[in-house]
Amino acid sequence: MTLSPPSKPMLRALMGDVMRPPPVWLMRQAGRYLPEYREVRARVGTFLDLCYSPELASEVTLQPIRRFRMDGAILFSDILVIPHGMGRMVGFRDGEGPVLEKLQGREEVEALASDGIAERLAPVYETVARVAGLLPAETALIGFAGGPWTVATYMVEGGTSRDFARVKRWALGEPDGFALLIDRLVEATIAHLSAQIAAGVEVVQIFESWAGILDAESFRRWVIEPNRKIVAAVKVRHPQVPIIGFPRGAGLMYRAYVVETGVSAVGLDTTVPCGVAQRTLQSLVPVQGNLDPLALVVGGAALERGVAAIVAAFKDGPFVFNLGHGVVPETPVAHVAHLAELLRRGP
Repeated sequence: MTLSPPSKPMLRALMGDVMRPPPVWLMRQAGRYLPEYREVRARVGTFLDLCYSPELASEVTLQPIRRFRMDGAILFSDILVIPHGMGRMVGFRDGEGPVLEKLQGREEVEALASDGIAERLAPVYETVARVAGLLPAETALIGFAGGPWTVATYMVEGGTSRDFARVKRWALGEPDGFALLIDRLVEATIAHLSAQIAAGVEVVQIFESWAGILDAESFRRWVIEPNRKIVAAVKVRHPQVPIIGFPRGAGLMYRAYVVETGVSAVGLDTTVPCGVAQRTLQSLVPVQGNLDPLALVVGGAALERGVAAIVAAFKDGPFVFNLGHGVVPETPVAHVAHLAELLRRGP
């Protein structure tokens, strides 16, 4: 059977079409900068309670679509639902971020509940199904997961870290034991992404937010190879679904990441020069990015210059506009509206 080409602008761009104006969505486009999000958040006890409430998570997912008519709606959830679904304690403290029980060693890795994660995260997939039935016809639904390396850093460090010394010592000093953790996370991530797709997402993104802290050899072992396994498995199950890889901070390893993982498209962080990405990456896959989130906070001329430069650099190839990382809480709502209008208006 021959599949008809996609009609949604974001899906067309991810399949290789040159779209003018480019489609747009923003990482963390649903969140604390929106007053309607803060109102919903105040109605639930914890952040994970919100992630696991299909009614409220659906509402939060849809809020930026109503305001800004983004071309992509990213599911409201978190990368740390995977360790939570594997039986680990996960919490979030205001102003501090995630707090997890530190994974202590091989015995605790072997005790992780990697099977049946899709059943334990069923509320997330119910949210997907709800949103899929409510989105505008032109808006693509994006699912996601954290990359195994990134999720492992949170599990081993117990949260965010300044130097990632604990997880690096484990990966360098006991690589075979650490590989067991990564393998378990690969299995869980494949199951989680596949369940999101089965529920209705049309694109998935792998967030390797801490890829940039690794040397080249470690990057290949703990980022490229696990991501390759995930991409291959998801493509076998769902060959029509684009997979965006976002190896933040990968630097000179970006091209190797694209070539060796087999991702359908690549998200660029703020530090990647657009000209370099246009010459070395956009000829391989569609690219996504990469406005500095602080340019969105500042607004005005800084925002307009940044948008114009990125659009000009990538206009002749497949491209999705985004930030180089997520929307920060202090971002004025009016600046996001202005960004969306700049892109619709074109040059």
